[in-house]
Amino acid sequence: MAAVRTLFVSLLLLSFTTSSLSGPEDDALLKFKESLTNAGALDSWEPNSQACNGWAGVVCFNGIITGLHLSDMGLSGKIDISALESVRGLRTISFVNNSFSGQIPEFNQLGALKSLLLTRNQFSGEIPIDFFLRMQSIKKVWLSENKFSGNIPASLAQLLNLMELHLEGNQFSGQIPSIKADKLVSVDFSRNKLTGPIPASLSKFGANSFAENDGLCGKQVGKECSNVENPMAVAIPQEAQTAPSQSSSGSKGGSSVFGTIVWIVGGILVVGIVLIVLFSSRRRDDDFRVLEKEKMHEAGQVNMPVPKSESSTKKGSVSKKGSQNGKGSTADLVIVNDQRGTFGLADLMKASAEVLGNGSLGSAYKAVMANGVSVVVKRMREMNAFTKEGFDAEMRRFGKIRHPNILTPLAYHYRREEKLLVSEYIPKGSLLYLLHGDRGICHAELNWPIRFKIILGVAHGLGFLHSEFSSHDLPHGNLKSSNVLLSDNYEPLLSDYALHPLMSSPQAAQAMFAYRAPESSQGVSLKCDIYCLGIIILEILTGKFPSQYISNGKGGTDVVQWVQSAISEQREEEIIDPAIMTSRDSVSQMVRLLHIGASCTESNAEDRVDLREAIRSIEELQV
Repeated sequence: MAAVRTLFVSLLLLSFTTSSLSGPEDDALLKFKESLTNAGALDSWEPNSQACNGWAGVVCFNGIITGLHLSDMGLSGKIDISALESVRGLRTISFVNNSFSGQIPEFNQLGALKSLLLTRNQFSGEIPIDFFLRMQSIKKVWLSENKFSGNIPASLAQLLNLMELHLEGNQFSGQIPSIKADKLVSVDFSRNKLTGPIPASLSKFGANSFAENDGLCGKQVGKECSNVENPMAVAIPQEAQTAPSQSSSGSKGGSSVFGTIVWIVGGILVVGIVLIVLFSSRRRDDDFRVLEKEKMHEAGQVNMPVPKSESSTKKGSVSKKGSQNGKGSTADLVIVNDQRGTFGLADLMKASAEVLGNGSLGSAYKAVMANGVSVVVKRMREMNAFTKEGFDAEMRRFGKIRHPNILTPLAYHYRREEKLLVSEYIPKGSLLYLLHGDRGICHAELNWPIRFKIILGVAHGLGFLHSEFSSHDLPHGNLKSSNVLLSDNYEPLLSDYALHPLMSSPQAAQAMFAYRAPESSQGVSLKCDIYCLGIIILEILTGKFPSQYISNGKGGTDVVQWVQSAISEQREEEIIDPAIMTSRDSVSQMVRLLHIGASCTESNAEDRVDLREAIRSIEELQV
């Protein structure tokens, strides 16, 4: 029992650590809010509350703040970058369609940022030539529909990971830098005042990307280039580009030599400046090195040692029968699935534990044991509807599940107050994270074939659960993108399923997503799971974070209403995520799938499509 108490105390301390670590970031966001005006849309940002618990526009992954999606909120004022620097997990910023003005804020101080979306504001003035040098992680830069002027920052050409660049609808002038296009999938320089040749590196993009720039030349705009200027000009400060005028006595050859010297010296100066800036920012970039590599759901490493008095007797002990040891608790873990080997509480206590976050059903931790096996330990509260024997029977039933789209638990520990559920750790993380937690590299991974594979796998997994647990009111009950884990080959694995019978009705109504279905106030049914499937389909197709996931209704996009409106107006293609619209041959497939998602989310449960029919319709779309 001492070992059991030690483990629970350790996990409790981890939860306290999580709360205390999140406090400063919540305060930082409140400080950021104070710098804004017309911030009524952020009324949910209140002191003594947690940002990851329903603050409008705050995107979190497992308790870590990863994004600020504050689009269409009428915000203005001065953006407090120093406050945002304290939010170390911040990866995406979207201030689209607000009323911010003035010079571009120093977003380049946020070295780990991957997406910067500032479209449709009133930002103006020139952007410093070296602005993006520190932003080597950036994937998406959207500065369109503002009032920026001057040259396009040459430092954009140094971004090796850049995938999307939208500068249209500004007043940029001068030449387009020779940006490396290895990873670029979307660019737009249209409606500016640009001049000179379109760089060869951007030759794969069509005329629309360069339209309404009268001074541009190249095959994309149908204008032949003549007297092409020195291509180094865009990378040299304006002062270095001004060559001295020829004197009346200077020879033509001498002027040419002198001009060449100026170009060489100017180029050397620029290289020197770039090296100095890079060197001076290297120490700061090192601060983000760990954040660059992690999956945004690993933090706060803490060791949980076994007390010496227990280590000799409990090391590696495993309960296969769940024998009692006073007060209705077991002496050790009960292994229900030995596919990852057998282990006991002592092995978990000796493992290094990392906080994953707090979910609706409890806290989660990652533990890496001495044998190299990584597991997730969930402390599940409010699951007292069954006796210990009934709980054991349900867990053993879970342990027998074998389906490619279902995450089978490994073990459990029973206590009246709390239960531990142990499952395999899935490194790639959840669908929620890949779609929203990092709108850069992770979002880009999800091309159309992968998204279709995920939708089909989720449907198959849910269909299996509805067959396996057909007697349950809610065979899954908590189906949402955070509970869809993705294997290395993007096969979806459903988790947190079939727990509804273990909980009392008030607790289940508060914790489970199926209770967000429109009819749940009159009672839940199998159709609530179908509603949840529909939300996931629409979320994957639109790329939008559903407001249905947020309990206070503030933030996100009401994907159900949005899609229904688009269907009624026959503009379905407009709301599909642009990241997958590049697969033009599959657009009709996407639209049909959008209709399936809409039929799963009908407000009247009686009108909602049957699950078997939904699965059959999805399967028919396979290519």
